[in-house]
Amino acid sequence: MIDPQKREAVFLLHQEGMGVREISRRLRLSRNTVRRIIKQQGRLEVKERRDKIRIDPDLLADLHEKCCGYAQRVHEILVEEKKIEISYSTLTRLLRQQGLREAHQARCDRVPDEPGAEMQHDTTPYRIEIAGTKVRLVASMLYLRYSKRRYLRFYPRFDRFRMKCFLHEALTFWGYAAKECIIDNTNLARLRGTGKDAVMVPEMAAFLEQYGSRFVCHERGHANRKAGEERSFWTVETNFFPGRTFESWTDLNAQAFEWATARLLHRAHAKTGLIPAQAFEHERPYLIELPQHLPAPYRPHTRVTDQYGYAAFDGNYYWVPGTDRGDVDLLEYAEAIEIYRRRELLIRYPLPVQGTRNERFAPEGQPRPRYGPARLRRPTAEEEKRLRAIGPEVAAYLDFARPAVGLARHRFVRRLFGLSQQMSPDLFVRAIQRVLTYRVRDLDTVRRIALLHLSEGLDVLPHAEVDQDLERRESYREGHLTDAPDFSAFDEMFAEPEEGEEEGHG
Repeated sequence: MIDPQKREAVFLLHQEGMGVREISRRLRLSRNTVRRIIKQQGRLEVKERRDKIRIDPDLLADLHEKCCGYAQRVHEILVEEKKIEISYSTLTRLLRQQGLREAHQARCDRVPDEPGAEMQHDTTPYRIEIAGTKVRLVASMLYLRYSKRRYLRFYPRFDRFRMKCFLHEALTFWGYAAKECIIDNTNLARLRGTGKDAVMVPEMAAFLEQYGSRFVCHERGHANRKAGEERSFWTVETNFFPGRTFESWTDLNAQAFEWATARLLHRAHAKTGLIPAQAFEHERPYLIELPQHLPAPYRPHTRVTDQYGYAAFDGNYYWVPGTDRGDVDLLEYAEAIEIYRRRELLIRYPLPVQGTRNERFAPEGQPRPRYGPARLRRPTAEEEKRLRAIGPEVAAYLDFARPAVGLARHRFVRRLFGLSQQMSPDLFVRAIQRVLTYRVRDLDTVRRIALLHLSEGLDVLPHAEVDQDLERRESYREGHLTDAPDFSAFDEMFAEPEEGEEEGHG
């Protein structure tokens, strides 16, 4: 398009008598263009579109209200019912002109890339497969905007404490921090307000201040303010996850660490050719160098030590040295816990692999404590497996009589397994068959039925295997001088009932 000033100059030169060829040479326009401008007397001819669509403003307002403000539905009614051929973009323009639709959202702030000026942090959820099981996790990433350096780690859940641990881990690994950390309006760091009016949680503001930085929230809906961070998560989805398998949480984070801090660090960006490692060396003097030995963030807990010397934490049990069984202070770090009593460090334990539950831990290199925790859960999966292996009758009885969940289920399985160890398999199966026939759940009845079979001679107790060298043992020689045990209670158990007494059977 030729601007109006040039058009006016063409017409004025023509009026002064200059030829078309000379005007074309001086103004660098084609001779046909010069002739057309002279014909139009230097004015741009404005042509009104013959196919311009006009819609009654009242009709548009009524449809907008009827469709609850959804422009897509308004477009469907105009095209299908009113037979008005209008494009969707034209409709939205008309709606904006009538004030029925908000104008285009303003662009986010454009901030130049300055070395050492800012870093960006964000999280996003994923669902991936670890050791053959689909798990939900949260990816946390820190991104230096100028040098494009990244730090990535995955968590099963992400809260304020884990945000502190992640930032400490990333910044101490780099050894430097930027002046500002751009975040979205997350309540992990924001107390109230949004964007430039956001007020940070004092705890989080004080935490980042020791690294020489501060949190800054971008405006609501302006996620592009940290576009580099958002693009980094797209790189995770398209470059890190594809073709990789993860055996455990440790394996996942180890691969993420190598990918973010080694591969991406020396990989040139496709468009600019920037290599983060080289850009970081240039940015280093502008960043804030962190002091040595910054304290790692921790979360305090108070725990009661049980009578066997164990303190419970996160579903596991940790042995506390000493004989004092009072309360202890437990400090939770990112990778370990420390147990204190009256400000004295008693022991430090590394945290187990993610997902470990109902395990007990004791100091390495020392004898294992004799007793387990008082509240240690004792699963009965092995006992149930051995019971079902006895026969299909026992498996059917377990499905019928065993409680579905809770302590009652484990108590029932243990008692039934104990009964199976007190009699021969054939006798146990016969007793189970009878209680299953009459749909009896009481395990005392199982015992009485087994005794009934024995008293009626339907089964005999198995012969005990006796070592022939038993009498030669030192313990036998010492014990044979003691009084013989009294077995009269067992004789009374199988004695015939006297006349007039009823024999009760289960």
